[in-house]
Amino acid sequence: MKKLRFKSYEVLGATVHPFKIDELNDIILTLVRNNEKKIIGNHNLHSIYLFHSDSVMRQFYSQSFINHIDGMPIIFWLKALGKQISTECRITYVDLIHPLMQIADNNQWKIYYLGSKPGVADKASKILNKKYQDVDIETHHGFFEFNSEKEKEILQEINNFHPQLLLVGMGMPRQERWILNNIDSLNSNVIMNSGACFDYIAGEQKTPPRLLGKIGMEWLYRLVSDPKRLSKRYLIEPLSLTPHFIRDLKNSYYSRSQKPS
Repeated sequence: MKKLRFKSYEVLGATVHPFKIDELNDIILTLVRNNEKKIIGNHNLHSIYLFHSDSVMRQFYSQSFINHIDGMPIIFWLKALGKQISTECRITYVDLIHPLMQIADNNQWKIYYLGSKPGVADKASKILNKKYQDVDIETHHGFFEFNSEKEKEILQEINNFHPQLLLVGMGMPRQERWILNNIDSLNSNVIMNSGACFDYIAGEQKTPPRLLGKIGMEWLYRLVSDPKRLSKRYLIEPLSLTPHFIRDLKNSYYSRSQKPS
């Protein structure tokens, strides 16, 4: 069995793992081939804010196998702290989904997507299947009550399907709460909190220009596109992380001062 090795960084009080897309996909492929069940999470400033304010999120990240970086501000901050990290280590699902689907297509995997509004995920799956015809995709919308009969039906459907990949896209922290509630009974290999991934594929949300992501300005595009929903996330939440920014600076200064001159 191939042993997985990877490095991690502590940033703003949370743990992240710096991978490029091909490196992350190699880990996913290995987990599936080893028939392991693991949670793969991700971090951006919003998730780190929730990590510090929501015990469910802390529990989720304590159980996740790895947490890739889904936020260019985290990359820039790590660089400011003196870490050697490439901007290619910022992985969003907009950029990840097609390389991941190609691997799924090559290996004839099954993928189950749980999330989005009724009809949206089904539309996205049909779009994907036009290009990746050897992937078996099943979906269900995310509008159901927890601990309900409908949820039991969904769980049974997932387990009967037995997907290699389970993507849960119901927004933070709902998707993480659902994964935690059901991880022990899920019959899947890799379980990922995928946010609005299928919304972008279906055209339900506009995909930000990829150049903006590379220069760390994707957040501005999103804010202008949906200010009512995202103003707090992009303008207020980062301010609450100020003590953690200060702590990182102090730790970085102390670490550098301890190195021999």
